[in-house]
Parts: sequence; C-alpha cells; structure tokens
Amino acid sequence: MLRIIIIVCLLSRAACLQSRHKRAWIIDSFTIEEGHPGPFPYELGKIDIDRVYRVNFDLYGEGVDQDPKGVLSIDKESGIIYVHKPVDYEVKDLLTLKFEAKKSDFSLDTKLGVQITITDINDNPPVFQRSLYEITTHEETAQGSFLLTVLAHDRDQRGSPNSTFHYKLKSVSPQTENIQFILDKEIGKISFKGCLDHEVADKFTLLVEAKDHGEVISLSSSTTVIVNIQDGNNHLPSSAAKQEVANPAWRVKYTITGADAQHFKIETDPETNDGILTVLTPLDYEEITTKDLTILVENESPFFRCSVQEKTVSGLWKVDMVSGEEAASFQTQTVKVTIEVEDVNDPPAFLVTVKEPMLEENSPVGTWVEKVTAQDPDSKHSRDFVYKVGDDPAGWLTVDPKTGDITTIKVPDRESPHVVNGIYTVLMYAVDNGEPQMTGTATLNIHIADLNDNVPQLEVDQVDVCVSDDVTTTNITAFDLDGNPFGGPFTFELLGDEQDKWRLNPSYGYTAGLVKESGVFVGPHKVSVRILDMQGHFGIYSLSVIVCDCSLAPNCRIRRENAIAGSSGAVGLVIFALLLLLVGLLLALFVSCKKEFVLIHLPDSEGMTLASDIEGPGTDCKIPLNVHAVSTDEETERLHDRNHLISTNSNMGQDTQNIHFTEYNEQVSQQFHHGNQWTNYSDKNVEHLYKQQASREAHFMCNSNSEKRLTLLQQTEDELLDEMPHLYAEEGEDDSSSDLEDIFIPERDSFHNVLHNLSPEFNTLASICRLHPKCLI
Repeated sequence: MLRIIIIVCLLSRAACLQSRHKRAWIIDSFTIEEGHPGPFPYELGKIDIDRVYRVNFDLYGEGVDQDPKGVLSIDKESGIIYVHKPVDYEVKDLLTLKFEAKKSDFSLDTKLGVQITITDINDNPPVFQRSLYEITTHEETAQGSFLLTVLAHDRDQRGSPNSTFHYKLKSVSPQTENIQFILDKEIGKISFKGCLDHEVADKFTLLVEAKDHGEVISLSSSTTVIVNIQDGNNHLPSSAAKQEVANPAWRVKYTITGADAQHFKIETDPETNDGILTVLTPLDYEEITTKDLTILVENESPFFRCSVQEKTVSGLWKVDMVSGEEAASFQTQTVKVTIEVEDVNDPPAFLVTVKEPMLEENSPVGTWVEKVTAQDPDSKHSRDFVYKVGDDPAGWLTVDPKTGDITTIKVPDRESPHVVNGIYTVLMYAVDNGEPQMTGTATLNIHIADLNDNVPQLEVDQVDVCVSDDVTTTNITAFDLDGNPFGGPFTFELLGDEQDKWRLNPSYGYTAGLVKESGVFVGPHKVSVRILDMQGHFGIYSLSVIVCDCSLAPNCRIRRENAIAGSSGAVGLVIFALLLLLVGLLLALFVSCKKEFVLIHLPDSEGMTLASDIEGPGTDCKIPLNVHAVSTDEETERLHDRNHLISTNSNMGQDTQNIHFTEYNEQVSQQFHHGNQWTNYSDKNVEHLYKQQASREAHFMCNSNSEKRLTLLQQTEDELLDEMPHLYAEEGEDDSSSDLEDIFIPERDSFHNVLHNLSPEFNTLASICRLHPKCLI
C-alpha cells in the first residue's frame, strides 16, 4: 500500500514540473546605445511567449518608475518595449528591471528580473584638473630637473579607446635657442634641457593638449602652463649695472676686511644697491690723517654660470655649468677706499675723569676740596680753556677757572638730600673758546665725612597705653640722622619724678620699652625722655602718653577720633546758633529807628564840673574801682561760683592767684579721672579747656591789675606836683648785675604750666619787684 502512494506522488510531481515548463518565458537580450538621437519613442524589442491563455505584461524598475525615470515602457498586451529618451552612459551604464505577467483574474503568473545594458560612445574629452598651471623655478636649475606634472581624466568607459588619451606639447612661447621643454606623453611630466636665462626670458608659456583614442571620433582638451624664471646670480656685480626690481641675485653684499671692521660699518642701500660706509669709532686727526680700507663686493646669492655647448638629438644637451665652490673664485671683487680725516675742534680732556675726594661735613666756607686738570689736544685750534662747575645740586662748590682748584662756598651737610650713601656727586667742565665751543667733563664723587651734629630723635612723640592692673609696656623708637658711630644703638633715660609711674625696659637699642606701672591713672600724661647716641650726644623730649581702656575700643586713637568727630558736630551747632543770633541782631538794627545808648549808673561815681583855669592839682572825682560792664560782673560771679577764688577785693595778691591756678588744675584733673573712667575729652578738648580758662584768668588779672593801678593813682594824685624826681642810679658805670635774662615760654606750653614752673631766669625780675612795692606785676 505504501509503495502505491509513493508512485502516485512521484507521477503527480512530474506532471506539475511538465506543466511549469510549458509556461516558461522566452526573453531576448536588449541593449541601448548611449545618446541615441531618436526619433522617440522607438521599439527596443518584443517579448515572445508560448501561452495557452491570455497574459498582461507590466514593467518596473530603473528607467521606468526609478531614476532615470521615463526612459522605458511596455505594451501590456503585446509585450513590446519602447524607448522614450536618450540615456547617458556616464550617469547609468546598466538598467535593472522586473517583468511581471498576470492572468486575466489579475493573479501573478510569473515574475522575473531583466538587465538592459547601455553601450558607451565617445562623448567626453579628456579634462585637465586645472585650466592653468603656474610655477616658479630658479635660473640656476640644472637641465633635466622635474618642473611639474599635468593631469587629465576621461569620463568615458574605463579601458575603452574612448577613455584612453595621451599628452602633447602644442606650443612654447617665447622660443629661445638655449632652452627646450620636454613633456612625457603618458604621465604628463614636464622638464627641460639646456640653460635657463632670466635676462633672455623671465617667463615661458606652454600649451599642453590631452587627446583620447576614440574610434568614431577623437576628442581633446588643453591647459596652459606658465613657468616663471627667478633671477639668479649669473652676472658679477658692476658699478654701472642698474636694476629696478631688487632680489638676492641683484643685491650686493659689502664686507670690510681686516681689523678695520671694528671701526667701520658698511651697509647696502636696498633701493640703489649702493654701499653706505659708517664710522663706528671716532677718528683722531692728531693720530692719523688718512685711512685705507679694503672692501669685498659680492651678490647675496651664490654665483653660477651655464652655457650650451652642444645640442643632441636624444637625451640632454651638453652644457657648461659652474656653481658652488667652483664658482666662488668668480664671485668676489675687491674695492679700495681711502678716507681723509678732517681736523675739528676737540674738547679739552681731563687727565682723570672720575675723582673720589674726601670732605668733612660742616667744613667752613673756603675749604679746599680737590684740583682737576685738563688738556686740549688740538694742534691747529685754540688751546685756551677755563674750568667751570657743571652740575652742583646743592651749590656747595666753586672752581678757579684757571687752576682748577675746587673750594666750598657753603657749609656741606652729610644729611642733605643731595648726598646719597655719603657721596655728593658734582660735574666739572673744561670749556674751550674754539669754533664751535667744546666742553670736557669730569665727575667728582665727594665722600662727605660724618660728624656728630644731630641728636637722636623720636619717631613719634605720642603713644597709647592700655589701662590694666598689671604692668603694661609700649615701644618708643628713636633714630639719628648721623651715621655710624654717631648714631644708634641709643640709651634711653627717664627724667623727673616719674620713677614710681614709668620705667624703661629695655633702655638700650633703637627701640625702648616704656613700662607703665599699675598705679598710673587713665588720661593724658607727659613723660620726659632723654636719648643718648653712642657718643653721648643727647636730646630731651616730652613724650605724650595717653592711657585709656582698650576694652571699649581697639586703641586710644579711635576714641580721640570719635571725640573729635563729636566735638566737630557740636562746634557746627554752635556756629549755626551764632549765625541765627547775628541774623536777629541785623533785623533788630533795621527795625529800630535810632541807636539808644543806656548809661549804667554806678553808685560810687560822683559827677561834677570842675573849673580848670587854676594851677595845682584838681579835685577830680575818684575813678570807680569796679569799672566793669554788666557782662563782666556776671562773668566774674560765674567764675567766683566755679572756682571759689575770685574776689572783688582790689588788694588780692599773688597767693590768691596761685591758689586759683592750683584749684583749676585739680578741677581739670578731676574731670579726667572721675570714677577712674575715661571721658570723652580728647587732647584737643583738654587743650581747649586750658585755653578757655587761661583766657578767663588773663581777663580777670587784667581787671584786677587795672583796679590796683587806679587805686595807686588816686592815692598819689594829690602829691604828684610836689613829688621830687626819683633817683634810680648815679651817673657813671651801670651795674651789670641788673641785666635781665631771657625768659623762654615754649609755644606748646600753656600759660598755666609756665606760672607753675618758673625757672631761675625769673629771679631777677622778682627781686626788682620786691625792691619797688609799686610794681604791679
């Protein structure tokens, strides 16, 4: 049974294969020629088919519905293929399509692929990569050297005669006898044979052709090649040769031979090619009157020479080429130059141009410093000259115009700003009377010897110290304008009875430590310091020390600045109030009709008229003792209430005044130390208080002395006419013991401090006052 089934299947398969074989396509091969001229459409071919039923044909692919579109079509019933337009081989050389056969019920019967070949024609000439080639080659280039290669390509079918071409040199311009260009027809390589000569032709123009090998028609194209010849040094330099275009072959190089190259320099003018000779070191007529130079002349480019000896049919020509070391002997020329030296006026020359004399500072005027000597080397010109001081910054020196002796006209000071590192520099001149007038120069570096003429000084005269229960130290630094050994390190000493408040540790060096003891109160202090240099020369200074609480501010200076700023605001308010008051007074003056003077009646005054036509003392009324304005009385009362010192008693003596000053000093001290707290008073506030109180004291003393004076005049008024002249001294020599000493009151001290610290110079004046009770002061 199994065998029967297998036999039936095989027979059925064979029948199927036989049926398909009957429907197989019989297709012809098709070819389209590139660029067919038409007319279109034309029939390409017909598909023959063996069928027993009707079939419709369809065509798809390149040339139909794909690029290039619209080239082909097929008749659906007859199967004829038509061509509608020409085809370009260089765009598409093969068309791939698909044929489909469909039954009447539109079912697919067969689907096959078909290729249509496009045949090439010679429609493209060879094309060069560039339409113009241009190169530059040197004139000394040897024959046979490669210049350049021209390249072309053809788009026709590769390997066919249509795309195969060769190169050909069509023309050369200009034509010369000594040059022939060579072109390799296969690869386009260009070279030459012979000798290039820039002076004959500086440029060649070559026309190169590329032509293909088409069977029906041969196509070609051409390109232009320009060969520029760069000038070389094939001609030796000539004085008569001129050229407008400068290049290394034309430019000349000049060289000075021998030792003279150190004294002279020669350069080439880039425009004229002339040699410009320059003197590097001056020539002295007194030493030499003429100078001979040897100058080598050559081109910048190496020399070469080329000449054609024989032109051969094949291969390179025979030429005579000289270059490199072989041509060196031809390249250089020698020129002799003679220089004549003309005599001119030379400046006087100092025998020693720099001198280092010594001079002690503070030397008296007229001190001899140094002597300078100069000589005039001229033989033909005038040899007379004078010495002069040139640059003398401080004007210390003068010079004898004939001898050259230098002396001082001012006292030199080593601490002058014109002295640098102990040296004072002066320029001395020697000036002749030639034409033109010439000057020689010498330098004096005068070493100023130092003297101990300056005392040590404080860098700052005011320091801040923070208050503390413990010992506090602040640094004080000194300096001395004098140098070693008249300067530091210094010795610091405290003066006065300040040992229980202040001490120095350390007390030797450039900086000393001012140590505040624990009992020093807050406020301003004056500390007298003596500073001695290494030779014992000293200066005494009053150091202002401000003690303050640094917990409230970083330092005392900030406090003072804040206080000053506050006081400035207060001053501004006072000034504003005064301005308002002034405006009010001006308004009152304008409003009032007249001035009215109100006389204040004083009870002690006795007004009467006295006849003045008799001799002898009159009976004038007594001058009142209290001649004060109302405002003065009020001020007196206010001062009395404040100090408990001022009295209207006209016999108030010096003791009362001293008590007043003492009480005021204690009052100011209490203002600064109340509660051991630092107030807002600054140094300027304290100074203002001192000045204000001193003004009040002076006003009070003036009134008091005036009252004393008036009282004394009233007491002696009746006796003035009868009083005999007072005998002060007998005729003869005066007693020199009565001379008064100068009493010096420093500007920085207040009147209050002067009265408390009267020096011995005041004794003479005091004794005179004691001898004459009528003295008021």
